[in-house]
Amino acid sequence: MMSISSIAFFDAKPYDREYFNRLNERYGFHITYFDSKLSAETAHISRDYDAVCAFVNDTIDAEVAASLKDGGVKLVALRCSGYNNVDVSSLAPDIHVVRVPAYSPHAVAEYAVTLMLTLNRKTHRAFYRTRDNNFSLTGLVGFDMHGKTAGIIGTGKIGRITAELLRGFGMRVLAHDLYPNHEWAKEHDVEYVDTSALYRQSDIISLHCPLTPENLYMINRGTLSLMKPNVMIVNTGRGKLINSSDLLDALKNRSIAGAALDVYEEETQYFFEDHSTRIMEDDVLARLMTFPNVLVTSHQAFFTHEALENIADTTLE
Repeated sequence: MMSISSIAFFDAKPYDREYFNRLNERYGFHITYFDSKLSAETAHISRDYDAVCAFVNDTIDAEVAASLKDGGVKLVALRCSGYNNVDVSSLAPDIHVVRVPAYSPHAVAEYAVTLMLTLNRKTHRAFYRTRDNNFSLTGLVGFDMHGKTAGIIGTGKIGRITAELLRGFGMRVLAHDLYPNHEWAKEHDVEYVDTSALYRQSDIISLHCPLTPENLYMINRGTLSLMKPNVMIVNTGRGKLINSSDLLDALKNRSIAGAALDVYEEETQYFFEDHSTRIMEDDVLARLMTFPNVLVTSHQAFFTHEALENIADTTLE
């Protein structure tokens, strides 16, 4: 059995340290926390550590893999479910990769619905208005979700829970998955359809699939043209499921009604950090955030007490 005693922990935030330190009392690893992300420039820091703990915006490509191997690292532990940022073939067979496949599907599903409700009923805008003693309702009109159609792309645990929550609103739910769960769909009155039908019929489209080479930029100029002009797109999956420039054009042309994004294709440079005193250099992201019908949050769908505890416990286990 592989012997692990020391861990180089990259992109460490205060909440990471809090939960991992607490759970590590049970395991007794020697953990060294580093603020920097794992990249070709920082990989050498992990020399002589047994394991590396990485997150969604760390880069583990062939160059990083070579550096980790050279430094004697035996294991890469991803404290997340997605591994599209990892060149697994470059690590094999010397370095094993583990991940947290299900930390709290309820956290992400509930947050996806939170984004839908917020964008629809504009509670974020109402909050700022009333703080300025502006109690006007002009521009805050939304729509009843009851009776509308939701399209769920990806029916793993998160997608299924999201669908069930939306069924609770009285919505018709369409779903698409390469591996459909027909027994679950029958139980919850969910209809599996192809993506074309889902795009054409849905009033809300929510993305819950992993990023693969096959679905890179699945939301693009062509697929956006199939959608209803009143459609709302919600992404709590991976940023590169959406071609952001094409989404921006669709919003400018008013061919869709709005978008709620907890992930963004170039988020590595910005998300999880405070850039409030700096100029936004990403023109697409900067423009998206000027739209009143766009809601951007910083990859926080997972961010609950239960999820953080499960991530720390599963990673250390």
